[in-house]
Amino acid sequence: MDHRTFLKSLRKEDRLRLTETSDRAGLSHLAGHLAVIACLGGLVATEVPGWPVLMVPLGIAVIFLFTLQHETCHLTPFRSPWLNRWVSAFCGAVILLPPVWFRFFHMAHHRHTHDPDKDPELEGAKPETLRDWVWHVSGARVWISQVRTILRNAAGGCRDPYIPKGKQTAVQREAVLMIVLYAGIAAASLWAGSTLALWLWIVPLLLGQPFLRLYLLAEHGRCPHVADMFQNTRTTFTNRLVRFFAWNMPFHAEHHAWPTVPFHRLPELHLLVRAHLKSTSNGYVEFNRDYLGDMQR
Repeated sequence: MDHRTFLKSLRKEDRLRLTETSDRAGLSHLAGHLAVIACLGGLVATEVPGWPVLMVPLGIAVIFLFTLQHETCHLTPFRSPWLNRWVSAFCGAVILLPPVWFRFFHMAHHRHTHDPDKDPELEGAKPETLRDWVWHVSGARVWISQVRTILRNAAGGCRDPYIPKGKQTAVQREAVLMIVLYAGIAAASLWAGSTLALWLWIVPLLLGQPFLRLYLLAEHGRCPHVADMFQNTRTTFTNRLVRFFAWNMPFHAEHHAWPTVPFHRLPELHLLVRAHLKSTSNGYVEFNRDYLGDMQR
């Protein structure tokens, strides 16, 4: 059974239940995520013994706000539209990813999932050699790309085909605001002689990015270029901690098959589709081990 056949088989009451969004579920999960960031950030800021090591889990918690920003593209983490918009803007500012621009980028990815000619996610080719894999996982490529995107968009040079002409102004405006924000943070830090932004934000982001790259590589890496979401997208079986910080996105085939299902309903959807999944992996360590093994054959 492919994903379209599965969706057609669902009863109306199941559709309504599984697509019901909730401010309470979203805010509760967000509070937990931010509490971890605040706790780790407080320990780093007060320089407890071993605080440099704590920048790694802090960076992981911060960079995985990407998964929340990704969810806000679908307006599903919260019932209130304004909450989705503001949380998306917050996450985008933290991880240097313009929210309006990224929403259209991501919608194009969903329309053309794993289509080598149309999926914008495939523009940055998946690593095919060990050297490429190391460069990819380092995160250097994505940081360069995101900074270039912000600068290009701010200059009014965005020509991406998935950005509607009517949204060009909004894309430019958000990029300008992000540059102003970052310049303000830099100026305030220099004026105050503070390095907090460096140790609580910039360095943790750099340290956390490789973990996000390893996670994201599993979503579609080595999946076939077909239309069936149960084949072209991978669900990765993992522990509750990873699912928590990734907002249940390891259930990724489920998400692509039915993007309007909010994060807190994905485990329930998974139980319904598990027997039909064709691309799965038993954890991120296993996936990346197999990925590296395939490159050496």
